[in-house]
Amino acid sequence: MPFVSVRITRDGVTSEQKAQVIAEITETLERVLKKDPHLTHIVIEEVDTDNWGYAGITTTQYRKQLAEKEGKS
Repeated sequence: MPFVSVRITRDGVTSEQKAQVIAEITETLERVLKKDPHLTHIVIEEVDTDNWGYAGITTTQYRKQLAEKEGKS
């Protein structure tokens, strides 16, 4: 029974997009590993950008800095 966990930032991903991700991951596991789709579980976890960080800052801060740089260009 495959279990796949997908973590993304919570910022505008639609239900349709998430459904497509679930369908395509399931199809890939069936095609490549011959896993039964009825036994395949996909979980999408959405994380607030204040709770996702890299390079020492949150994603919220990073995007703010990026927007400021783009505004100066």
